[in-house]
Amino acid sequence: MSLDKSLKIYVPDGRTSSDIPLAESSVHAGFPSPADDFLEGSLDLNSLVIKHPEATFFARVEGDSMQDEGIAEGDILVVDKAIEPFDGCLAVAYVEGEFTLKRVRMEPDRILLVPANPRYKIIEIAAGQDFAVWGVVRWIVKQV
Repeated sequence: MSLDKSLKIYVPDGRTSSDIPLAESSVHAGFPSPADDFLEGSLDLNSLVIKHPEATFFARVEGDSMQDEGIAEGDILVVDKAIEPFDGCLAVAYVEGEFTLKRVRMEPDRILLVPANPRYKIIEIAAGQDFAVWGVVRWIVKQV
């Protein structure tokens, strides 16, 4: 089995607040409107991305197995262990002692972990294999 590098897992500090000014209007990807100079208030990033503080973790991506979904090495994942895994979810899985980031495909008779890079093979989970969906990815933080 060929997994990409393991993920680095971090616990968020829920005692802090990250109030950042929030623009009143959305950001358009076309021509800017000169009337959009107003701030709506502030936004706390912790309360935006963390819905279950006791079950939420951050993970830094290492490797390139999900590059075709725009997930790159160094991106930060917000992983929620309180969310029940579902078919098609992006998840951090624990397979034979290693963590990996993949799309979960739940079929009637098997579970597949699907990479987004043709250099990696789909991982089929066999009965009795040391496997768990550790958490569902809810947000991806990227540096551009």
